[in-house]
Amino acid sequence: MNKSVCFFFFLMMMGFISVAQVNIEDSVASEKNIIHKDSRIDVLGQKMAEYNEGLALKVKMVSGYRLMLLNTTDRAFAMKLRTTLLQQYPEHKLYMSFLAPYIKLKMGNFTDKAEADRVRKELQALNIVSGNIYLVNEKIELKPVDKNGLLIED
Repeated sequence: MNKSVCFFFFLMMMGFISVAQVNIEDSVASEKNIIHKDSRIDVLGQKMAEYNEGLALKVKMVSGYRLMLLNTTDRAFAMKLRTTLLQQYPEHKLYMSFLAPYIKLKMGNFTDKAEADRVRKELQALNIVSGNIYLVNEKIELKPVDKNGLLIED
């Protein structure tokens, strides 16, 4: 008996609530609703757009390839090879790292394995680097491009 009384009151309350709702078409059609736009919203939107454009112009790190040219303890030889490569291949970036007692010299930011292999064969043919040149998978720097596909320089 107690459950049926609670259920009856529940149905009565639902009936009152459903009558209290306003028709959406009536509230939209009336001209009493005034919307005040805060000017700070436009400023915030503009700042977000500028921030997103700035992110698009930054260098991204992606999976790619570099050429491992040298792994030696001879610093003078490593610096001489680095200078030669900077002169002959200014379009490719060189990376020199030191992990005692070895100096490693890597070259390039290649997204295409075939292009990296072509440069590797070219270096071997010119005999600039003595020893083997290895193709290594690494995170490389990918420079941004504009809407026309042209590279954006710093």
